[in-house]
Amino acid sequence: RERSKMEQQEKKVIADIKNMAKKGQMDAVKIMAKDLVRTRRYVKKFILMRANIQAVSLKIQTLKSNNAMAQAMKGVTKAMMTMNRQLKLPQIQKIMMEFEKQSEIMDMKEEMMSDAIDDAMGDEDDEEESDAVVSQVLDELGLQLTDQLSDIPNAGTSLGTKTADKQQPQAAGVSDADADLEARLENLRRQ
Repeated sequence: RERSKMEQQEKKVIADIKNMAKKGQMDAVKIMAKDLVRTRRYVKKFILMRANIQAVSLKIQTLKSNNAMAQAMKGVTKAMMTMNRQLKLPQIQKIMMEFEKQSEIMDMKEEMMSDAIDDAMGDEDDEEESDAVVSQVLDELGLQLTDQLSDIPNAGTSLGTKTADKQQPQAAGVSDADADLEARLENLRRQ
């Protein structure tokens, strides 16, 4: 605002100088010229002063920011000191060890309870499943045994009597074992 007033005054002085020069009043022109020079210096000084004030204002703002940051750091430091004083490492280690111990005890108890419940409630299902597995395995073995039995030569083939005598006990032994296995398999299937 001041600067614009001074610039308007400068224009007015220039206009007055021109008027006085036209009228031939040179003494007044010299005085007004000095006034014009003074006004121009004031405008320059005003601009410099304004720049300096802006620089100082910026420095003040920077100092305020630094102060606010220092205060924040001070608060954080106090909070960290308080936490460090309250944080007792041996106690925390004891707590963590106790927590781990209690957690393991709880896991063991849970497993024991689960086993007890399974034993009390799940016997029938488990037995049925195990019977089914046994039956399946024996069926597979029965098929394999039947295949193997069909591959065994018959005792009544035309071989020498000595050879027939030697193979017949084996064939009889194999057939007795087969009969025994088949009987067991049938018993399991009926159950």
